[in-house]
Amino acid sequence: MLPTPQALAESIPVGNVVSLASLLDRRRVWRGGAMPQLAGHIATGHATLDALLPTGGWPEGALSEILLSAPGIGELQLLWPTVARLTQAGERVVLVAPPGIPYPSAWLAAGVDLRLLSIIQTSGRDALWATEQCLRSGSCGAVLSWPQQANDRALRRLQVAAETGQTLAFAYRSMAEAVNPSPAALRIAIDAQPAQVRVLKCRGGLAPAAAMPLAL
Repeated sequence: MLPTPQALAESIPVGNVVSLASLLDRRRVWRGGAMPQLAGHIATGHATLDALLPTGGWPEGALSEILLSAPGIGELQLLWPTVARLTQAGERVVLVAPPGIPYPSAWLAAGVDLRLLSIIQTSGRDALWATEQCLRSGSCGAVLSWPQQANDRALRRLQVAAETGQTLAFAYRSMAEAVNPSPAALRIAIDAQPAQVRVLKCRGGLAPAAAMPLAL
């Protein structure tokens, strides 16, 4: 229990000058710690999703997982506004081990500058290694990956690499992975029925109960 101002005053001899440092050393004055600072964020390009996230967008310099109930249900459209904004600003975006060849016309229609879009075709552990190196390099605005073999340790390495390179990292994974813990700063689920986006985990606050309709 903290002493009252009167008790504190009575404990100091009259006529003596007592420094604040000495009071702190004697634990006579409570000193609060610094308030934690939230990491920066990048707007997703979807106002409804930004409103759901405590930070107001993608966590900057961090890994975000996007869990899919099935492929081809809008997972690319979710990131197209971000990819378009980055490439238009001269930032390189890398796709690592995408499940198919990206359709150029669709990416162009989304506003993506294809000159700054790179694709690395690989698999297994090589895909994780390539993703980690791209993130650590600090030369990319974002890295989108489709890892097939990613345990907690591998995901933690990607999270650390994203922090090191201050790069947006996105990992598309199966919805079956939702039961496993993850070090990712953000976990989002895309459902097919009903078509919606749910926030499973987010840095800076509790995951919202509301979902965003998948009308991207």
